[in-house]
Amino acid sequence: MTELVADRDLGRDAPARGYLAWLRESRASGVILVLLLLALWEASARFGIVQSVNWPPFSIVMTSLVTGLVDGELLPVILSTLWRMMRGYAIGCTLGISLGLAIALSRPVRMALLPLIELLRPIPIPAIIPPLIFLLGLGDALRLFAIAFATFFPVVLNTIAGVRSVEPTYHQVARTFGVPRWVALRRVVFPAALPFILAGLRTSLGLAFIVTVIAEMIVGQEGVGSYLIEMQFALRAADMYAGIILVTCAAYLLNRLFIAWEARAIRWARLAETAGGGDAS
Repeated sequence: MTELVADRDLGRDAPARGYLAWLRESRASGVILVLLLLALWEASARFGIVQSVNWPPFSIVMTSLVTGLVDGELLPVILSTLWRMMRGYAIGCTLGISLGLAIALSRPVRMALLPLIELLRPIPIPAIIPPLIFLLGLGDALRLFAIAFATFFPVVLNTIAGVRSVEPTYHQVARTFGVPRWVALRRVVFPAALPFILAGLRTSLGLAFIVTVIAEMIVGQEGVGSYLIEMQFALRAADMYAGIILVTCAAYLLNRLFIAWEARAIRWARLAETAGGGDAS
C-alpha cells in the first residue's frame, strides 16, 4: 500500500520535475531572469528604494525609447554607429584573415610580424586614441582605425591557430597529388580553419561595437556614444538609458545574426573540406 502511494506521488511530481528540467535546459530561465531584473528596476524606482532623479522607472525609459524611435531621433543615431562599426570591422577582419594566413603559411612572414603583433596586442584602445588625435584628427579616420585595430588581433590570432590546426596529412596528400598551392589553400586549408576564423570574427564583432561607442564618446559628434554623453550632460536620464537599451538590443541582434550566418558557413566549410579531400584522393 505504501509503495502504491509513493508511486502516485511520483506520478504527480513527474510533470513538475519535467517542467523544471525544461526550464533548466531552455532559454526560458534566462528570459525569466531578465524580466525579474527589469521588474526590480521598475520597483526600485517606483517605490523609492533608489531615490535619485537619475534612476527613472523602466516603463518611463521604454516610453522614451519608443518616442525616440518614432520621432526619428534615435534611428539615425544607431544607424550611424552601425555603419561606422561595420566599416572598421570589415577593414580589421580583412587584414586579420589575410595576414593570419600569410603568417601561418610562411615562416619568414611569421618571424617578421608575429613579435610585432604580440607587442601591440595588449595595448588598451583608449590609450591609443590621444596620440591618434594628433595623427588622424577628430574625423572618421580615427574611429575607423580604432575599430579596425581592436578587430584585427582576435581575427589574426584565430586564423593562425586555425591554419596550424589543419592535419598535416591534408598538406601531404595535396602535395603528393600535385594540387596547386592556391587550390589547396582554398579547398583544404581555409575550410578546415574556418571554425577558428569564425570564432575570431564573432569575438571581434562585440569588440568592434564596444570600441565604436567608446570612440564616439571620446571624439565623436554623432552616433550612440555621442548621444549618451549629450543626454548625460543634459540630465535627460530616461533618454540616456533608452540609448543604452537600444545599444544592447542592437548588439544582441547582431550576435544572433552572426550565429545564424556562422552555422551556414561552417556547413559550407565541411562540404568544401570533404570535396577537397575527395579531389585530393
